[in-house]
Amino acid sequence: MSGVKKEQVSHILRIPCGGAVIEGDLEIPEASAGVVIFAHGSGSSRYSPRNQYVAGIIRESGVATLLMDLLTRDEERIDDVTRRLRFDIGLLASRLVDAARWISSLDATRGMRTGFFGASTGGGAALVAAAELGGKIGAVVSRGGRPDLAGESLPLVTSPTLLIVGGRDEQVIELNRQAYARLGCKKELKIVPGATHLFEEPGALEEVARLAAAWFKQHLQAERDITAAGGGQ
Repeated sequence: MSGVKKEQVSHILRIPCGGAVIEGDLEIPEASAGVVIFAHGSGSSRYSPRNQYVAGIIRESGVATLLMDLLTRDEERIDDVTRRLRFDIGLLASRLVDAARWISSLDATRGMRTGFFGASTGGGAALVAAAELGGKIGAVVSRGGRPDLAGESLPLVTSPTLLIVGGRDEQVIELNRQAYARLGCKKELKIVPGATHLFEEPGALEEVARLAAAWFKQHLQAERDITAAGGGQ
């Protein structure tokens, strides 16, 4: 990578979420415009190589990232057998709500605008959480997500929302189009040509990362600038 590397601060966190404690990795580049909380997909974790890659590109654009597990270790062991908790959108969304509220109280991130990045079922959970938190969430991005799982929360989302789907992921494209029609917020639906569900094709994940980083930079930075301007009057 060319250019001068920005200073970055890393924290390993234990995040209280209801009666559980969730582990997460917070990385804050210099002069961050906001912080993006990642909601991983079915059967994944904060170590997902795809989300790790996207998070790196988002940080390069000047936005902090929090990659967190949505389930405790005991819950993950149960889910490995039952595959039930990964589809418990209410549970996953509640963890995101708690994490967003908690992260806003930390000295390192206090005053930053918050965004959600959801993948697969995490896309539905991110939108449910955004609907509950309202104006506290500055932007949402869903990668190959299941926004349809947000159900009746979709019309309640006010955060600018970007849905990204692979061009060969036909079933998920249709589910995203149906969800997109129910969103009343500022929204965009981007289809990455030739990409399948996991965006494993050459250049596909790079395009996802580029789109996501630009969306968060635009909306989280804009909100920060508006807040700063209002505070100076």
